[in-house]
Amino acid sequence: MMIIIGLTGGIGSGKTAVSDYFAGLGIDVIDADVIAHKLTQKGSDALKKLQHTFGDWVIDQEGNYDRKAMRAYVFDNPDALQKLNAIMHPAIKDAINQALAMATSSYVILSVPLLFETRHNQPSLLSLCDYLLVIDVPTSLQQTRASQRDGNSPAQIQSIIDKQISRADRLALATTLGADIIQNTGTLDELFAKLAPLHQKYQQLARSNATQ
Repeated sequence: MMIIIGLTGGIGSGKTAVSDYFAGLGIDVIDADVIAHKLTQKGSDALKKLQHTFGDWVIDQEGNYDRKAMRAYVFDNPDALQKLNAIMHPAIKDAINQALAMATSSYVILSVPLLFETRHNQPSLLSLCDYLLVIDVPTSLQQTRASQRDGNSPAQIQSIIDKQISRADRLALATTLGADIIQNTGTLDELFAKLAPLHQKYQQLARSNATQ
């Protein structure tokens, strides 16, 4: 059985760059966000369930899922967020399991932005992971990168950061769980130089796992 590396980090930490690096080495990358987008495509069963649960407003004039409206709706509404998660989380985990069954690389990167935040949920994606890779950056750099990428205001970015596990708690949990922690405060070349030995490490772990 292949090993699964759970990749996580706060908004603007650089998870996509990390995923792209491993993908470029031929490693299968399964991204929970990408799966969630596919599951809620126009006409999908998941989108119909969301429409039935929350109302027609979850679909825009083109028939697509209005993620921005949903984010705003559940932001300060724990009950609505729980209903949303009850619909999406099992479907996402099922799709992840299907993707894992089709993976062929020596190990797999499972990218989940809220891997730690949802660790108490059932089903938990954290339970799928054999090892963990946490990408860490200072909050100020999160704000800068996320604002440049998404075009949101610093206040909007900070509100998202505040909803995620704090940097200190993320690092503490990562240390407790024995995760690899990468500081991504430099250039892409500097990031890739830090990831290269991890690729070798994960390949060795995969080889060891295959002989057990």
